[in-house]
Amino acid sequence: MPFKLPIKVYLNEDEIPRQWYNLAADLPSPMLPPLGPDGKPLTPEALSAVFPMNLIEQEVSQERWITIPEEIIEMLYRWRPSPLKRAVYLEQALGTPAKIYYKDESVSPAGSHKPNTAIPQVWYNKKFGTKTITTETGAGQWGSALAFSCSLMGLACKIFMVRISFEQKPFRKIMMQTWGGKCIASPSTETEAGRSFLKKDPNTPGSLGMAISEAVEAAVTDKSGTTKYSLGSVLNHVLLHQTIIGLEAKKQLQKIGIKKPDVVIACAGGGSNFGGLAFPFVADKIAGANIEIIPVEPASCPTMTRGIFTYDFGDSAGMTPLLPMHTLGHNFVPEPIHAGGLRYHGMAPLVSQTIVEGLATPRAIQQTECFKAAILWANTEGMIIAPESSHAVAATIQEALKAKEEGKEKVILFNLSGHGHMDLAGYSKFLEGKLTDWELPQANIEAAEQDLKDLPKAKMNKTGKW
Repeated sequence: MPFKLPIKVYLNEDEIPRQWYNLAADLPSPMLPPLGPDGKPLTPEALSAVFPMNLIEQEVSQERWITIPEEIIEMLYRWRPSPLKRAVYLEQALGTPAKIYYKDESVSPAGSHKPNTAIPQVWYNKKFGTKTITTETGAGQWGSALAFSCSLMGLACKIFMVRISFEQKPFRKIMMQTWGGKCIASPSTETEAGRSFLKKDPNTPGSLGMAISEAVEAAVTDKSGTTKYSLGSVLNHVLLHQTIIGLEAKKQLQKIGIKKPDVVIACAGGGSNFGGLAFPFVADKIAGANIEIIPVEPASCPTMTRGIFTYDFGDSAGMTPLLPMHTLGHNFVPEPIHAGGLRYHGMAPLVSQTIVEGLATPRAIQQTECFKAAILWANTEGMIIAPESSHAVAATIQEALKAKEEGKEKVILFNLSGHGHMDLAGYSKFLEGKLTDWELPQANIEAAEQDLKDLPKAKMNKTGKW
């Protein structure tokens, strides 16, 4: 079946977006504020022990557009603008009338979308006087991106990596070390939080919640006062930086005469790559555009599809502010599936709000279906993709086959968040028939409800606002 060119759409460097888009300015209902331990809204100053004030200003901003400093753009030129590609070979294999486009974020030095926020965060930290940044990482994509960014600007980087991923993905650790990062398996004996987790379960596989606790503790207990914490997803300013993806995609679609996609898809663990692609299109949907927006998660970690929308801690030790989000409870310890970046107990408040407002429709998919999709992708489009990204591909295939059944020529846009070159152990297990599906039991949801019962609730008032 012949197809029309182009199948790759590029932007020139002078077409890179000069502003980030802040969805908080356009949501139908205002965001609920983060809360302190006393249940009262946090002031920006209360966050200053963890984050530099220039990033806190972005976190609480209600401005629709925030200018990207030229120095940051110059660093992003290493790989941005990233290409928009059409998956014509997958289309042919599926026999679908749908046109499938994807933003290829695997082209960054770290192999994923994560440097889009790592570089701005390190830049703002350096401006503030920070010397060392601590963080957590799941599959290692965020840790790699932060180590890379710190190396560009001369900051030290300390990374607590979820233990199961530390063991499954040794080459991610080597990437971090190559860029000068110090990588530690979490939970560790280096922090009080880590020691307490190990005391409860010496064989715990770890979790992002545990690793966050350790990274935050390491930052706030540093006596020099020059250490700050950095998060790779979830928070408003992180998703803000990632919107460069969707803003570029809009320009690229317009270049080839496509006014809007019919469907927008991305995997979602904490929400950064999903928000990065989708939020500029959520703005169009708020303005009346007919666009289906689908965040995709693992069935074994169904934060959006089965989680509770309420206030919860972002970490397991309760050291972070309380955030309004879909959550499986901060004590949740996920199964050691290979989509390590999609194993977080909570979802970004901004993403959660889009779900609450009916602007996004989440979907959960089992890991064997995702790996089957990844194998089909590798044998059509050629790239070996990250297990996280395979969730977006699996949902894209579902939508493309749906278009085939309906006989509709839909435009499907998804975010290919990263390559899978460091994830071949997962592919090996799948090819050997050793991967199984696992669905979170309802008893775990009920246990989470008990854990959350004494925390503040996210409730709608009589005016219809949260």
